[in-house]
Amino acid sequence: GEEHFPNSDPDADDAYALPVVAETWDGLLNDIKGFHVKKEDVYKALDSAKGGEVAEGAVGGGTGMVCFQFKCGTGTASRKVRAGKNDYKVGVLVQANFGRRPELAVAGVKLGSTFPDLMPVFPREKKDGSLITVVATDAPLLPSQLRRLAKRVTLGMANTGGISRNSSGDLFLAFSTVEPKAGKAGNEAWEAVPNGSMDELFRATIQATEEAIVNALVAGETMTGVDGNKVFAIPHDRLKEALRAGAPAK
Repeated sequence: GEEHFPNSDPDADDAYALPVVAETWDGLLNDIKGFHVKKEDVYKALDSAKGGEVAEGAVGGGTGMVCFQFKCGTGTASRKVRAGKNDYKVGVLVQANFGRRPELAVAGVKLGSTFPDLMPVFPREKKDGSLITVVATDAPLLPSQLRRLAKRVTLGMANTGGISRNSSGDLFLAFSTVEPKAGKAGNEAWEAVPNGSMDELFRATIQATEEAIVNALVAGETMTGVDGNKVFAIPHDRLKEALRAGAPAK
């Protein structure tokens, strides 16, 4: 509506919004066919959107998420890096809804056999879900470079044990906050990090993706959903004990 996009002049340069909508399936916890989201819910979400610290766990689209058969949700992490002679930041936001229990790894420690219990209470086995990831950076990158950055999300996902199963709908998006400057003769002037200086941006994306997924996992709280279906949170004390026992010797 005009209250959210007030410039309705079709001839204006900024008259159009281009939203990107992605989803991960939460149908075993959520009454997904119940049409519970109404117009007023959408407008409330738009009105309450703000910058700053991102809430993690079962919030927003993360409410019904399950990863590695534990309760999961939304997670975020970031890194500061130096690429060439400049300092940049890379931030990652995930909505994690994937993975089977035997695959789970945290900080390089395989944890599948640590948690044979606390399996979801579902009437049927849930197919593997999806991982939605948004990578944001203040590094000046061209579209082809952002595409390379987005591909590194898979390496961060793999570090947690995810394999992008056949039924996964894994969607990754990367963008730069840098805008082109006006150059001579009205042309846009672009600058970009050299390809040869991108390794630390790749590393930052991989690490932040892995950490964001783990954050989404540990922020999960046991939830009972539709029809009594239930998913358990990963026990923090047992997780820490397993990490201490499984950490490589220094």
